[in-house]
Amino acid sequence: MNMLTISGSPHVHDDSTVKKLMYGVVIAMIPAMLVSFYFFGLGAVKVTLIAVISCLFFEWFIQKYILKVPVTINDGSALITGILLAFNVPSNLPVWIIIIGAFVSIAIAKMSFGGLGKNPFNPALVGRVFLLISFPVQMTSWPVAVPLFGEALTDAITGPTTLGFVKESLKSGMTVAEAMAEAPSYMQEFLGFQGGSLGEVSAIALIIGGLYMLFRKIITWHIPVAYIGSVVIFTGILWFVNPQQYLDPVFHLITGGMLLGIFFMATDLVTSPINTRGMLIFGAGAGILTIIIRIWGAYPEGVSFAILIMNAFVPLINRGIKPKRFGEKIVNNK
Repeated sequence: MNMLTISGSPHVHDDSTVKKLMYGVVIAMIPAMLVSFYFFGLGAVKVTLIAVISCLFFEWFIQKYILKVPVTINDGSALITGILLAFNVPSNLPVWIIIIGAFVSIAIAKMSFGGLGKNPFNPALVGRVFLLISFPVQMTSWPVAVPLFGEALTDAITGPTTLGFVKESLKSGMTVAEAMAEAPSYMQEFLGFQGGSLGEVSAIALIIGGLYMLFRKIITWHIPVAYIGSVVIFTGILWFVNPQQYLDPVFHLITGGMLLGIFFMATDLVTSPINTRGMLIFGAGAGILTIIIRIWGAYPEGVSFAILIMNAFVPLINRGIKPKRFGEKIVNNK
């Protein structure tokens, strides 16, 4: 007699594999990567290569010699972590700090939990926040964006991000209109003419990558829409109440790491909720936390902290909001 063995859920099958999904994300990051090379020159190339090579090396070494498990660096996950880590740091960051960030991202945030699929926090964000807290001066010295491989200038000239400049201007008593008169225009920020981390300077490049992932069904719309919606509603209310003190929603969306976080880090399949209602809660919570940190926190940026905080809530969200099991009997206790 043949026994029918039924494995655990989910039972939906398609031709998706971890490798296909991961390299699909890599393709989506190419526009932002090329823009970073264009504006920050060889510094951006160096940071990206060192971050990627370091992440691949640490994952290979740990799997082969410490965990003694099959090496899986070809699946693309360590490659994505390396690129995202590079996207979250300035182009003039010293090599040794990049290597430390890669070690924290892979060894502590990923492999210490068992590897891909078991880490509760986004590895690249853990590495970025660790570097920001440990090396605040180096992590907040932003090279000025100079097109056409102007690395000689970007090594010598640094300045604040648009977010940092506007926040400090408002603290000093300037109005929004006065601060924005000295800041890059929205079109410049949209294209990439602003200081910041490698992967966050060009809104259009990030949007192209996000739309590609949505079109290829690598991610779903729930987290991006909830994230964007909560940011627009929250900042829209503040702007409506006092437009001389609070910035409009468009500014918050196209500056800093907002779009990078929305499309490439909040949507991480491992560290985000497993169902659509949970994704909506996750995205909305991350958006609200981002704005709270940006406006009333010590740092001008809040995306990394907001996503990591919501990563910590994912187990609770998954437990509290989950679909009924197939065949589950509903008991009416009246």
